[in-house]
Amino acid sequence: MDEEINQPLLKQSSSNVIVHYKVVKEAEEDLKTRVWIESRKLWHIVGPSIFSRVASGSMNIVTQAFAGQLGDVELASISIANTVILGFNFGLLLGMASALETLCGQAFGAKSFLLLPVYVYATPVLKVLGQPDDVAEQSGLVALWFIPIHFSFAFQCPLQRFLQSQLKTGVLVWVSLVAIVVHVFISWLFVYQFEFGVVGLAIALDISWWILVFGMLGYTVCGGCPDTWTGFSVQAFSGLWDFLKLSTSSGVMLWYNAYQCNIKNATVAVDALVRVANELGAGNGKAAKFATKVSVVHSTLIGLLFCVLIMVFHDKLAVIFSSSTQVREAVDKFSYLLAFTILFNSVQPVLSGVAVGSGWQAWVAYVNLGCYYLVGIPIGIVMGWVFNLGVEAERATTHIEKLSSGPVRIVS
Repeated sequence: MDEEINQPLLKQSSSNVIVHYKVVKEAEEDLKTRVWIESRKLWHIVGPSIFSRVASGSMNIVTQAFAGQLGDVELASISIANTVILGFNFGLLLGMASALETLCGQAFGAKSFLLLPVYVYATPVLKVLGQPDDVAEQSGLVALWFIPIHFSFAFQCPLQRFLQSQLKTGVLVWVSLVAIVVHVFISWLFVYQFEFGVVGLAIALDISWWILVFGMLGYTVCGGCPDTWTGFSVQAFSGLWDFLKLSTSSGVMLWYNAYQCNIKNATVAVDALVRVANELGAGNGKAAKFATKVSVVHSTLIGLLFCVLIMVFHDKLAVIFSSSTQVREAVDKFSYLLAFTILFNSVQPVLSGVAVGSGWQAWVAYVNLGCYYLVGIPIGIVMGWVFNLGVEAERATTHIEKLSSGPVRIVS
C-alpha cells in the first residue's frame, strides 16, 4: 500500500524527464541570452551617454570648484546661479526638445527671450527670497553673465536628442571631451592668470556650453546625418499644435524633475526612452517591456553603487569645493541623506524615460505635481519644523555670513 501511495499519478519515462530538463535549461539560457543582448544594447547607448553627461556636468562642477577656491561667497553665488537661475528654463527647453527635437529654432524663439527679465532682476528676487545681500548681489552679477548659456540650451537640448535618437552617441562623447578640456583650461586661465574672479568663471562656462552646440550642429549640418537631415524646411512646422501640447507636458515633467533632484541617473533614463520608443515604433510591445525591466535593474545597481561611495567618502565630499571647515562639516551631516536620496531616486528617471518613450508626458506631469505638493511639501514641513533640520540650514547660513564678514570683492 505504501508503495502505491508513493507512486506518481502520471508515469514519466526517462525520456520525458530528459526533455523537460532540456526545456527548462533552454528557457534559462534563453533568458540569460536575452538579458545579455538587452544589456549590450543598453550600454551601447548608456556608455557614451554617461561620458557625455559626466563631461558636460563636470563643467559646472569644475566651475564651482574654482569658485570655492576664491571664497565661500563666490561658491554660494555660482551655486545659486547654476542650480536655481539656470534651472529656471532648462526643464522647459528640455521638454520642448523631448517633444520634437528638430524644432530647435522653435524652442529658441518660444522660451529664451521671455525669461530674460528674470535674470536681469535676479539680485532683488534673491534678496526677497531671503538670501544674504552679498550673496544675492554676486549671484545677480553671475546671472547676467550666464545669459548666453540659456540661448545655448535652446540649441543643445534638441540637438542632443536628435543625435541620441539615431544612436549617434559617439559624437556626443568627442564633443563633450573637447568641451571639458577647454573648460578646465580657460577656467584656470581666467581665474589664476587674468584674475577675472566669478565673472571669468561665468564667461568660461558660456564658452564651453557653446562649444557643445557648435560641435553637434557642425556634425549634423555637415553630412553626419545624411538620412535624417536634408536642410531647413517649412515642413518642420507641420503639426505644430501637437508639438505644443506634447512639449507643454514634457516641460512640466522635466522642469519639476530638474528642481526635485539635480543628481539623477539620467543616462539610463535616456536609454529607456530610446529603447522603449524604438521597440514601440517597431510594434514590439514585449521587447519594450523587457527593455524597461533591464533598465530598472541596471539603474538600481548604479544608484546602489553611488550610495555606497557617498557613505564611504562622506567626510571628503566637500573637499574639492571648499576649504572651509564649517562648510565641509555641514556637507558631511547631510551626506547620508544624500546617499539614500540617490538610491531611492535611481528608479524614477528610468520610469520617466519609459513614459517619454511611450508618449505619457501628461500623466507623469500630474504624478510629479501630486508627489511634490501632496508628499514633498508636507515632508519638508515635518523635517524643517518637527525635526528641526531647518535649524541646521540656518546655522550653515550663519557660518557663511561670518566667514564672509570682510569686504567682498565683486568683479564687474
